[in-house]
Amino acid sequence: MSGFPSDLLAGERYAVCGLGRNGTAVVQALLGMGAEVQAWDDRNADLPAQPNLTVAPLTDLSGMTALILSPGIPHLLPKAHPVADLARVQRIQILSDAEILYRAIRKSGSKAAFVAVTGTNGKSTTTALIAHLFTTAGRPCAAGGNLGTASLALPLLPDDGVYVIEMSSYMLERLDRFHANAACLLNLTPDHLDRHGDMAGYAAAKAHVFDNMGPDDLAVIGMDDDWCCAIASQVASRGVQVVELDADALPPYDGPALPGRHNAQNVGAALAIARHLGLDDAAIRTGLKSFPGLEHRLQKVAECDGVSFINDSKATNAEAVSKALAAYDKVMWIAGGVAKAGGIESLAPFFDHIAQAFLIGQDADVLAATLETHGVPFQQCGTLEKAVPEAFEAARHENIPVVLLSPACASFDQFRSFEHRGSHFLQICDNIVKSGHSGATLTQKQED
Repeated sequence: MSGFPSDLLAGERYAVCGLGRNGTAVVQALLGMGAEVQAWDDRNADLPAQPNLTVAPLTDLSGMTALILSPGIPHLLPKAHPVADLARVQRIQILSDAEILYRAIRKSGSKAAFVAVTGTNGKSTTTALIAHLFTTAGRPCAAGGNLGTASLALPLLPDDGVYVIEMSSYMLERLDRFHANAACLLNLTPDHLDRHGDMAGYAAAKAHVFDNMGPDDLAVIGMDDDWCCAIASQVASRGVQVVELDADALPPYDGPALPGRHNAQNVGAALAIARHLGLDDAAIRTGLKSFPGLEHRLQKVAECDGVSFINDSKATNAEAVSKALAAYDKVMWIAGGVAKAGGIESLAPFFDHIAQAFLIGQDADVLAATLETHGVPFQQCGTLEKAVPEAFEAARHENIPVVLLSPACASFDQFRSFEHRGSHFLQICDNIVKSGHSGATLTQKQED
C-alpha cells in the first residue's frame, strides 16, 4: 500500500471473508501496514504464503479488531453468512474496507479530505468527474471504492489531498467512524431490496453516507424522489450544510461527454463539492471541458455520415435506459440480452424517442412484446453484428442522428460482461467508420 508506514497497524488482527478483487486488495493492504490477517473464501482461498497471513476457515474471531466482509457477502439479509453470525455472537465489528481506509489515513496523521458519492444511478460518473476536477487542478487525488480501485488499495495522500469514494449501499451499511467532508446522494429508486428488506431499508443504508458529518461539512442531495427529500430534511436538521439538487433548475451541461438531464445533476453535485473543498471556478471550468466521460456510459464512440454511435452498455435496467432515451430527441435503439424483472414497460413515456428498435439476445421476444403493444417499430436482429449495421443504415435513411446501444438487459447470454458488450459494439462501429458503410464485412464476428 503506497505511502503508509509498514507498522501502522502493528498489533491489530483482521479477519477477511471473500477473496475477490476487493478482498484480495484488502488483505495485501492490511499486511503492508503491519496487521495480522486471517483470510478465507468459501470458493477460492488461494493466496500466496506471506508473513502475518493465515489462510484458513474463519471459525473463531476471538481477538480480531474487525471482520471485513467483501461487499457482495450479506451480513443480515437475505440470509446472513455464517461468519457474520459468528462475528455478532463474538461481538466483533463488521466493517467495509472504506472504513479501514479512513481509520488508516487518520492514524497516519494525514488530514486529507474525504468525498463520498452514492445513489442508485449516476454515482460512477459523478465520482470520476469530481476526481477529474481535482486532478486537473493539481490537487493530490485518489478515487475508488465501488468504482475501480478498492478503497484500501488507494495510496496515502498529504493534507491537501482528496479521496473520492464511490459507495454502494453494501459498503455504507458497514461504516462506523467514517466522516466525509462532503457527500452526495444523487437519487433513490428500488434496487438491492433483497439485501435491505424493502425500500425503507435501502434508503436507510444510503443515508449512512452522511453519518458523523457536522456544520463544516457539505451534503449534496438530489430532490427527484420522496426518499431523498426526506433524507435532506433529516440531514439539515442536524446542522449539516445541505445543497438540494433539482435537475430541472440546473443549467444543462453543454458538452459531448455528459448529455442529458441526469448529467446536469451529476455536474451540479460535482461543482458544489469541488467549490466546498476549495477549487475556484476557473479550475472547475478547465476540468469540465476536458472530462472524457466514462466508458460504457453514454459514451460517444464513433461518428459516420452524421450519425453518432453511443455506447451505453452499462445501462442494464430500464431506469438507466430512461436516462439515455431522455438525453436524445430521436434514436435508433439497440437493446436486449437477459431481461430484468419488470422488463421495459416503465420506458413507455420515452418510446416516442425511439425511431426504431433493433433487438438482440436471449430475451429479445420479451422486449418485442412490449414494443409491439405500444406501437414501436422494431427488428429482431439476434446479435450486435447484425443490429449495429442495420441501425446505422436506418439512421442514415431516416436522418436520425443517433444509434444508441442501451440494452436494458444483462449481458451474460452473449458476453462476459457489460464491458465486453460495449467493447464489441465499439469494434463494430469502428469498422463501419473505416469502411464508410455497413457492408457485408461488418456482419462477421469481431473478437476483442
